[in-house]
Amino acid sequence: MMDNKMNFTNYKVESTTINATGAVSTNYIAKVFMWMFAALAVSTVFAFLFATNESLMAYLVTYNPMTGKGGMSMLGYVVMFAPIGFVLLMSFGFQRLSAPALIALFMTYAAINGISFSFILLAYTSSSVIACFASAAAMFGIMAVMGYTTKKDLTSFGRILTMGLIGMVVAMLINMFLKSDAMGYFISVIGVAVFTGLTAYDVQKLKNIGAGVEYGEISELDGKKLGVLGALTLYLDFINIFLLLLRLFGGRRD
Repeated sequence: MMDNKMNFTNYKVESTTINATGAVSTNYIAKVFMWMFAALAVSTVFAFLFATNESLMAYLVTYNPMTGKGGMSMLGYVVMFAPIGFVLLMSFGFQRLSAPALIALFMTYAAINGISFSFILLAYTSSSVIACFASAAAMFGIMAVMGYTTKKDLTSFGRILTMGLIGMVVAMLINMFLKSDAMGYFISVIGVAVFTGLTAYDVQKLKNIGAGVEYGEISELDGKKLGVLGALTLYLDFINIFLLLLRLFGGRRD
């Protein structure tokens, strides 16, 4: 499970009139979603390429003909853990990195994620992957529209969900030792609810940031960089909803 809420969620828009007026540049929101969809497309392409090409997959796994057992290669481990480093670099390097640099890191991160997702395509049936992806898209879309159109301030709601997310991470760490299927199922159910709710909160946050740029309360440069981090956050919301739905309802290959 992945999360990046540091600079994006903690960024404050100091105007009390933005939520009241609902004024926001639709171009700003459109650009954020454009980067998010571009990242999803990159991940999808790389996942499909590695899942369907044995020569590429051979870089990620090793096979011992003597024992007949397979395992993860060094590159495979890098692919699995590198995304965490990219998220931390983008978050902590927000002030120093330019908007193009953040975009380049985001797309590279999406490509590496896609490579790691190739294992998912091999583990689950195509029909269940497509069904869970479509369900995640529908849930994400509904909550994104709600977050954009609602006049209710979702800040308190977002704090509650963030605390729920922290609790989920702790529970997942505990379950790594307990290995309880029932607890894993419960965590997945709660996770779907948390990330679905966070989608609405994050979209409203982006709406407020876009308004802040329009009113001059946020510089255009910071607005672009926050837009990239916002796209990353929405990407993670969607990916986590999809992965959790797949864990709950996905059919594994024989």
